[in-house]
Amino acid sequence: MKLQNSFKQEFANKKILITGGTGSIGIGLIKQLLPYKPKIVKVFTNDENSIFESKRKFGKNPLIDYEMGDIRDKDRLDLVMKEIDIVFHAAAMKHVDICEENPFDAVKTNVVGTSNIIESSISAKVSKFILISTDKATLPSTTLGASKLLAERLTINANTNNNFKKTIFLIVRFGNVIGSRGSVYQIFLDQIRKNQSLTVTDPRMTRFIMSIQDAAGLILKATKISKGGEIFILKMPSVKIRDLAENMVKVCQTSDKDSKIKLSKSREHERFHEYLVTPEEIPFCHDLGDMYKISKEKSRKKLSSKEFSSETAKKMNQVKLKNVIKELREEYLPF
Repeated sequence: MKLQNSFKQEFANKKILITGGTGSIGIGLIKQLLPYKPKIVKVFTNDENSIFESKRKFGKNPLIDYEMGDIRDKDRLDLVMKEIDIVFHAAAMKHVDICEENPFDAVKTNVVGTSNIIESSISAKVSKFILISTDKATLPSTTLGASKLLAERLTINANTNNNFKKTIFLIVRFGNVIGSRGSVYQIFLDQIRKNQSLTVTDPRMTRFIMSIQDAAGLILKATKISKGGEIFILKMPSVKIRDLAENMVKVCQTSDKDSKIKLSKSREHERFHEYLVTPEEIPFCHDLGDMYKISKEKSRKKLSSKEFSSETAKKMNQVKLKNVIKELREEYLPF
């Protein structure tokens, strides 16, 4: 209850902008923000179809204002940023394969686009700017990871070089948000619906996972407690991708014919495991109970590197995994 009241103080009567606001994280944020009665939530996206779908989802809500535009367009950002208090920057190219095939566009969106919105935020003197990042930015091996790492560096640097000293810049770094558009959950679910074999690239492959609700909740909490220049990371269990596939078949299969697990070739640049924190960041990583915080101050408690690799981190147990799959199926992706 105390946390809910603090959220109300943080977001009530505020003008909020969410870039990429019709994506999975954006929708999750809108759902969690509306109960705190913001003055307006501006949803900024370049996807016309997703605006149409979002309007169907939320109906005619006077608190939501949809804005078409692209974060590559600095002039458009300057217009939409007027009188905004808080910016959640979720817009990005996020698929590994697409970024590898279109590296110039990945950089334009994830790096130049982030630079644009940071500059617009400083000029508009917004109070807080939150970058939504990914564990792929940690020790990156792909164009996606490298571009998101640069977005992180731009955000942290903006906090130290903000001439107006008006804006707090922070980062929230995620693992795989299960159920988000294009996630492995959606891919497996689609394969089950079509009675196809579920494709797993390697049985040893692991990933950190979190729900959309947990992701949105972490963003709001980090926004509330941040003093600027930090990276917040939710404590997440990891799963073997094969375990996820097998449990999805058990929970989601509706036909008499069981879907099979088929091993396929791993894609170029695809990592076996993910990492939440780099070795250089560990000395500055603080345990906050339900999440970690990386700051400029050294931590008094030394944390084990095992916590930060999906290979060695605590695995989600089978009962919990089934419950997450079931809850997600019912709430986000009706079967």
